[in-house]
Amino acid sequence: MADPRPLLSLDEALAKLVAGAAPHAINADESVSTFDALGRVLAGDVLSALDVPPEDNTSMDGYAVHCDDIATAGTVLPVSQRIPAGVVGQALQPGTVARIFTGGQVPAGADAVVMQEQCEAISGEGLGTARVNVVPLRGQWIRRRGEDVRLGAIVLRKGTRLTPQALGLAASVGAAVLPVVRRPQVAVFSTGDELVMPGEPLRPGAIYNSNRYTLRGLLQAAGCVVTDLGIVPDRLEATRQALRTAAQGHDLILTSGGVSAGEEDHLRPAVQSEGWIENWQIAIKPGKPLAFGAVRRDDGRSALFMGLPGNPVSSFVTFLLAVTPVLRALQGAPTALPAGLPLRADFDWPKPDRRREFLRVQINREGGLDLFDNQSSGVLTSAVWADGLLDNPPQQVIRRGDTVRFLPLAELMAR
Repeated sequence: MADPRPLLSLDEALAKLVAGAAPHAINADESVSTFDALGRVLAGDVLSALDVPPEDNTSMDGYAVHCDDIATAGTVLPVSQRIPAGVVGQALQPGTVARIFTGGQVPAGADAVVMQEQCEAISGEGLGTARVNVVPLRGQWIRRRGEDVRLGAIVLRKGTRLTPQALGLAASVGAAVLPVVRRPQVAVFSTGDELVMPGEPLRPGAIYNSNRYTLRGLLQAAGCVVTDLGIVPDRLEATRQALRTAAQGHDLILTSGGVSAGEEDHLRPAVQSEGWIENWQIAIKPGKPLAFGAVRRDDGRSALFMGLPGNPVSSFVTFLLAVTPVLRALQGAPTALPAGLPLRADFDWPKPDRRREFLRVQINREGGLDLFDNQSSGVLTSAVWADGLLDNPPQQVIRRGDTVRFLPLAELMAR
């Protein structure tokens, strides 16, 4: 029998999820060493304590010169000083050049740097002389004070997830410690008497619990502190007790399975008894069923609850599309899906679904996209093979050569 519930678009579902998560936002923050802040979300803006670079410096090994002293190519001038990086030289004497190395502070009186490949060092008294074989232009190869960052400028904004390059930028402005949002505390468990763990005998009718590993890994990759409550017996009181335990000290409870329409399980009534729950049907494939709600805690607040579909690929894709924005909303970070890349489809997709499809694809050597041959929601090998998802609008036929929207898995996991 057809499910009578209306389908929500993904955009509608995301708006509801983000709005529902907002009141549960993590208000606690902490200070951590910039060395240890990779993947964390900033709790405040990072301002520069200095100009970057702090003084004019050279971007090349060569000679600091005063352009008026070099009217013609081939001019020979004495070398008056040597300026390695980290050394502050003297003002450039008129009619001389200074040997200077990348990062070295440009001396007062110099208005250009000539790269060493365009000069000839000539031995002689003192530091010798140098023949400058080009007529320099004022300002060439000089990085000006503050041209990268000005004193007091905001270099990283609140809500930014810290990448390696962001940590480098923070360090470049002198930030040894960064304010970050507390990591989301997430409890995860599975329900279903058919589930067994790898290493146990696979009895008739049973399946290995792959979702437990996938979801735990996704949560860890998202920077969460994960409490794994294992497999909960498929009984109402056991499920209620697991929810009560999971709610304490956690921001989010995540489960998989038991959220499809008409499914005979105890998860839905258990959540209803301990808080509230809404069961949605989202117009995406793979995916569709998603439960969202909250479970009461002893401190008077609630832990959010999200129930994902049980099929492995559905669970994986729905996490990327729906759970990740919730985790980011809890931390005050931007929640929008990645913009995606326009790439060429090197396959035909003649029978699209009425739902918005997220096809498992891989970039080939020619820069186009290949399609995994089995797009079933139970084929987890497709998620391992793929390096991204093709975001295909509802009922959109794809013909070989069409430009499509590609969402890299790395961006979906790391945003």
